[in-house]
Amino acid sequence: MKDLVIKHVKLWRHDNQKLHQTEGFVGAKALVVRRGKPFRISLKLKERPFDPKTDALVFKFSIGHLFVKRSVTFSKVSPCSRWGACMDPEGLDLQCPSILISTPATAPVGTYSIQMFVFTPSSRKSYRLGNFTLLCNPWCSKDAVFLSFEDQREEYIQNDSGLLYMGTPMSVAARPWSFDQFEPDILEACLSLLQVSPQHLTNPVKDYKSRADPIYISRVVSAMINSEDDRGVLKGKWSGDFTQGVDPSTWTGSGDILTQWLKSGFSPVMYGQCWVFAAVMCTVMRVLGIPCRVVTNYNSAHDTNGNLVIEEFYNELGKKLPHSKDSIWNFHVWVECWMTRKDLGSDLNGWQVLDPTPQERSAGVFCCGPAPVRALRDRRIELPYDIPFVYAEVMASVHTVVLREGQVVCSSRDTKRVGSLICTKAVGQPRPKNITGDYKHVKSPNSTLRSRSRHNSDDTVSSNSTSQGVSVTLTLEKAPVAGVPITFRVTITNKETVAKEIIEHLNAQAKQYNHSPSDTFWKAQSVVKLAPLEVRVVRHQISPFHYEYVVGDDLINLAVVLEDPSNQQRVLACEEFNIESPQLDVEIMNEGAVNRGTQHTAVVSFTNPFSVPVSGVLIIRAAGLKLGEREFRILNLPPGGRVQQPLSFVPLKAGTRMMQARLDLTNRAVVRGYQMVTVNQN
Repeated sequence: MKDLVIKHVKLWRHDNQKLHQTEGFVGAKALVVRRGKPFRISLKLKERPFDPKTDALVFKFSIGHLFVKRSVTFSKVSPCSRWGACMDPEGLDLQCPSILISTPATAPVGTYSIQMFVFTPSSRKSYRLGNFTLLCNPWCSKDAVFLSFEDQREEYIQNDSGLLYMGTPMSVAARPWSFDQFEPDILEACLSLLQVSPQHLTNPVKDYKSRADPIYISRVVSAMINSEDDRGVLKGKWSGDFTQGVDPSTWTGSGDILTQWLKSGFSPVMYGQCWVFAAVMCTVMRVLGIPCRVVTNYNSAHDTNGNLVIEEFYNELGKKLPHSKDSIWNFHVWVECWMTRKDLGSDLNGWQVLDPTPQERSAGVFCCGPAPVRALRDRRIELPYDIPFVYAEVMASVHTVVLREGQVVCSSRDTKRVGSLICTKAVGQPRPKNITGDYKHVKSPNSTLRSRSRHNSDDTVSSNSTSQGVSVTLTLEKAPVAGVPITFRVTITNKETVAKEIIEHLNAQAKQYNHSPSDTFWKAQSVVKLAPLEVRVVRHQISPFHYEYVVGDDLINLAVVLEDPSNQQRVLACEEFNIESPQLDVEIMNEGAVNRGTQHTAVVSFTNPFSVPVSGVLIIRAAGLKLGEREFRILNLPPGGRVQQPLSFVPLKAGTRMMQARLDLTNRAVVRGYQMVTVNQN
């Protein structure tokens, strides 16, 4: 009898990856499939066909030093609970047999090698058939990351672009971000992240076994996104000089960061802040097949002593003071991942908080989570992981104190400010979704929000405070826009039956989202005479001349302190807000006829709202779109001047793509814009 010889092996890469929802990984070095779903391999035999009576085929699947062997059978494909290999019954051809490989829905994530042993009556041979990468499978009901709805799987696994939310609760600012999970080298970078983790380097066998569990994977990734304890992706920096790296505010996507980290031999990329850490982690988790979304918590508390109270201090003139070790970030960004929690019980399945920004150590490592969102809402702070820390971020109260010569002259407590809004991008739509009610018990949570990019100029923002004799309310009359005066009113109420003469102290300071304010850039003082029980409205404005350099990612802390000289009582009202940056308009020409593989044109426009000429560099970025040019210089654009920059692009992939535009103005704000591009298959 002639020997059985393998002439050719076909992994059916295109067909398998289409069936496994991994067709986006076109540049991957190996076949990419999802666990719990069979994939097909075909053999072309030389000399003679396979004889099931005398021949046998055995597959060996290996990851590191772990392996499993399975004989090829003629029975039905194995269920998703175990490894298996069987002849494909459809169109069975023993000269060119097709074999269905099944993987369990609990298999470790990573890259496997395939070895095949051929047994005949006269010989025993082995062949190395190649490699395949196995990812989690949210389409498989037996997988711990199973997600029931297709639109959610499309958003939280397949969507390679999205929006991050910044700003303040009353002025939500949307920032476009390219997750880039299907761009070249990104899959390799994400798999390498697991390979260079301390867990893998310390005990590879234990690490590979543990990679079956998304809880374990998520903790490893949370630690590896920052570089505090390991060869992680990003180095954090929150102030000072960024010239040794990249200012975090200028990143537009995860691809550049992960590619730089990979090609540098795993040296940390400089620099990141919370939204960058979170967005990069979102990319990694989506690549690995774990549903993930980026979440913003507004007025996020960092409670250093665990008493769930954040203290803030002002002086008697309304200037905010950097006296507290605790802090409130105007916003903080983390991710949620979807998974079951067999370690805690099915009632805690679902979204889990994970935070890669290095703030506090968890089991000795800078990582955070997974903390079940439902456990946070129900204050089950005894459960793993890191629930007390996250709980304080959304539930702490704020104790505001006014000091005069080191003595407390008034104070107030606010239990609603921290975590007042928690949101994420809505499924399939470019708008924020309010998910505050998932974290805390709130009355009638509103799931629909408007982002600042929609120019909500009629929105008002107010805060109020009261003492025994006087109450005060500070109200922004409309959302501040760059180039337009900030207008606000102070409403003063005399609560007593005697006339009063009140001193009004006003103070405005610039601040970054995670810092105490800097020096005062505007202040005013006036005397207000009040009749008994009178309500007086005093209007003010701050000209663009005073705040122009606060436009962008910085915010403004505005405070009013009323002083009653008759009894030395004081009362404070304050508000923090951001100035709406000017926008770049991105227009796609003939947008209904954008076809894959053909050249098209877009136009990016900008109008200078500032009182002086501006110069800068316009940078275009678009995953899945090949750009003719990526950078353009704009020089000395006069106040009120408008520039229109055409650019050419060729779509490489069908579907919805994001075109981002960023204008880095010299010594001024970064200006952004984006447009979604629908690409036809042609």
